[in-house]
Amino acid sequence: MKHKLILIGCGGMARSHAGRFEDQEERMEVGAVVDVDRCRAESVSALLPNHPPVFTDYHEALPYGDVVLQVLPHYLHASCTIDCLNAGKHVLAEKPLANSREECLAIMEAAKKNKRVLMVAYCMRFHPILREMQRLIREKVYGECFQLSIWTEQLTVREGSHWLRDRKLLGGGQLFSHGCHYVDLMLWMMGRPLRGSHTGTKLGTPWMDREGTSNVCLEFENGALGYHFGTWGARGTRMGYSFQAHCEKGLLDFKHSENCLYLRGKIAEHVPGVPEDCKEFKLLDLGKEFAKPTKEELTHFLDCVDNNTCPETTPEESLAGLDVIWELYNAEDEGRLADFSKLDFSAFDKYGK
Repeated sequence: MKHKLILIGCGGMARSHAGRFEDQEERMEVGAVVDVDRCRAESVSALLPNHPPVFTDYHEALPYGDVVLQVLPHYLHASCTIDCLNAGKHVLAEKPLANSREECLAIMEAAKKNKRVLMVAYCMRFHPILREMQRLIREKVYGECFQLSIWTEQLTVREGSHWLRDRKLLGGGQLFSHGCHYVDLMLWMMGRPLRGSHTGTKLGTPWMDREGTSNVCLEFENGALGYHFGTWGARGTRMGYSFQAHCEKGLLDFKHSENCLYLRGKIAEHVPGVPEDCKEFKLLDLGKEFAKPTKEELTHFLDCVDNNTCPETTPEESLAGLDVIWELYNAEDEGRLADFSKLDFSAFDKYGK
């Protein structure tokens, strides 16, 4: 069966997704495009070969498809996703799943009640290099990973009354909106965290209601550490998007700008035939033309719908990552270390220790 997809929300993220729908032309086509701004919806519809009908109310679009890509501002995620699930649609929901734990649970209950696929759009989980990095860490190919560090440096400015500036509409600050990707990646790669800390600041991002720059430190149950530095205030960058895993037998180094995964250290111990003084080896090179892995993400979502299987980025995992962020925020506000001992991380146990 060829799926009909309802695209709900036509901001920047939707345009990014729309540019990759053509890769799925054998399996799906867009049945309807929705945005409260009709002109914006029409501009996205015009990008698509079949020029699907345009709506300003998503309720009116629901008869036009069987699957939904929900790409709305955070504060609208819960109500829209629940309505779509109750209408019998399978939903690929943009991250974060919702702005509160109660909303997340309500969404998950709607998916269960209606027996629909609910997948959270953590697209970075489908990046081939990060998937290989996760495998190397989990399988301890280069020994235990004792420090995972992630840098994300970008400039994101919103003017006037834009919802991204308001902590109530955004759900928090830069950490909640963008850092949720990287907290999720740390749990996926490293397992259960025990304690941690967050320090955020608006300095450099005065347009933000909460932090525009954040530093997260986590300690995992095996004694390993995780660190994430994220900012929406970078006027320049050297690290860009970088991921480094210090392991007992070498350093895994992913340079996002190059789309390359390097092994650094005593390479001759791991790679036959290289010179003894070799300190760098390219494990994987996707080429600079590789883009954001939304194609792989959408393919997986459609596979789950077709085969009635559980997605890799489950709502349970998403909730666990958001629970970490909410506890980090609470601990920061109260001047203490975050304690994750009472949180449920069982959704990540399938990845092994």
